Amino acid sequence: MTADGSWVSLFSGGKDSSWALYQALERDLDVSRLVTVHPENDSYMYHVPATHLTGLAAESIGIELVDVHPADFEAETATDSGAQGDAELEPLEAALEELDAALPGGIAGVTAGAVESEYQTSRIEAMCDRLDCELFAPLWQEDPRELGDAMLDAGFEIVILQVAADGLDESWLGRTLDHDALDDLEALHDEYGVHILGEGGEFETFVVDGPHMNHRIDLEYDTVWEGTRGHVEITNTELE
Repeated sequence: MTADGSWVSLFSGGKDSSWALYQALERDLDVSRLVTVHPENDSYMYHVPATHLTGLAAESIGIELVDVHPADFEAETATDSGAQGDAELEPLEAALEELDAALPGGIAGVTAGAVESEYQTSRIEAMCDRLDCELFAPLWQEDPRELGDAMLDAGFEIVILQVAADGLDESWLGRTLDHDALDDLEALHDEYGVHILGEGGEFETFVVDGPHMNHRIDLEYDTVWEGTRGHVEITNTELE
C-alpha cells in the first residue's frame, strides 16, 4: 500500500455503506472499486438481502464492482459467533489482497458503513491493519437520528427491503425511509429498543437514488411476510 493507492468501498447497496462511499467521494478520496460480498444465508458480518442489486447501483454510480461469492460461511464451531465472524471475513480479505496486488499503488484505504457494531468494526480494523491500509468509517459512533437526517437532506432515497424486529410490521416493507419514518423509528426505539438505523439487523435497506448516482433505480417487488419478519422479493429493476 502507498499513499498514492486506490480506495475500495465495502458496498452492499444499503444506506450505511452508500453513505460511507458518498462521504469518501465528497472528500475526494480516489475510490476505484466497490466490493460486495454475497452471503448465501444469514450473516454476522454482511448485509444479506438483494445484494444482486449492487451491480445496477455500481452502474449508476460509475465505479467498477468486484463481487465476492464465498462458497461457505460456516465456521468450524457454528455456535461460536466470533469464529463465524472470522470465517466470514476470510473471502473478503482474500479479494482485497488480490486487489492490492492488481491496483496501481495498491489499496490506500477501505470504507465501511458501521455505526455501532464493535463486532464488525474490530474485525474490519484488524483486516485493514493486516493489509497495511487505512479505514474510513464516517458513521462510526455518530448519532443515528442525525445520520438519518443527513442522508435524507443530502438527497438519498432509501427503500426498506427487510424487517425483523418487534414493532416493525408488514407495512414497513417497501416503505421509503423519510423523515416521517425516522420519527416512527424513534418512537419504536423508545417502546421496543429498535435501532433508528437498524444497526442490529432490525431492518435492511437499499439506496435507489442519491447525489453520487447518475440514474435512479426503479424497483418492482412483491412482499413476503412470515408472521414476525418479512422481506421484499424483487421482480424487476431498471435504471431510469
